[in-house]
Order: sequence, then C-alpha cells, then structure tokens
Amino acid sequence: MRCLFALLVALGVPALVSASPAPSVSATEQGIAIGGYDPVAYFTAGRPVAGSASFELRWNGATWRFASAESRARFEANPAAYAPAFGGYCAWAISQNYIVPGDPLVWRIVDGRLYLNFNQRAKVLWEADLAGAIVRGNRNWPAVLETAENR
Repeated sequence: MRCLFALLVALGVPALVSASPAPSVSATEQGIAIGGYDPVAYFTAGRPVAGSASFELRWNGATWRFASAESRARFEANPAAYAPAFGGYCAWAISQNYIVPGDPLVWRIVDGRLYLNFNQRAKVLWEADLAGAIVRGNRNWPAVLETAENR
C-alpha cells in the first residue's frame, strides 16, 4: 500500500477515493460527463471538442454534452461506440485496480475505443504496456468501482 501511495504522489494524484461511492461514469460535481467534451468528436474530428448545454443527453447516470445535434443523435443511437472505456476514469489507474478521473484532453483511441488518462505521465505509463494495460483494465472494470465504494 505504501508503494501505491508513493506512486500516486509521484504522479501528482490527489487523494484517490473519497468516502462517497464512485459513480459508474467519471463526471464533474455538476454531473457532466468527461468534462463537457463531446465524446463523438474524438472519432469524427480526431480531437476533443467542447460540447454545449444546448445539446445534452442524460445517459448512464451523467449528463453528456455534444457540439451538435448530429453528434448527440449519433451517441444516442449507439452510446457504447462513443462513451469512453472504464466510464471515463483513468485507463492506467483502472489497469492498476484503482480509480481517478480521466482528463478529456489526455486521450487515445485504441481499436475503436476511447480511453482517457489522468495526466500525461499516466498516459505514458499506460502506453508502455498498452495491450497488457487494456487487458488488466477490462479484468478490473467494473469491480474496481465496488472496491472504491468500500474504502
């Protein structure tokens, strides 16, 4: 446990898990998923694009914002195709069996899935063993949510 704490401090990660349960989607305190960025734009524009309160959709316990009605319609038709893996939490942290939020500006699409990471350092660590990290993340998700709730 001390090693994990030291690693988190080195990464600049604040206190990991609060006493409150972790929601299944990483969202702001206002309940906005992935910081208000349009999840469809990562695939269509190849970059993060801020969503608008004019184009919102409630899905999986959070409010998702989109840059256009077309993006919202695409997401609504197939949310699993556009929503980030691991609920938008940091892919590297999930691969290590803990939870921190993902940063919508630190991202990568792998095999048609959007992954977010906490910061550039976490992304570098995740990419160093990309295939293994994804396998571990898939194995840990969503049970890691329960673990976070019980801390």
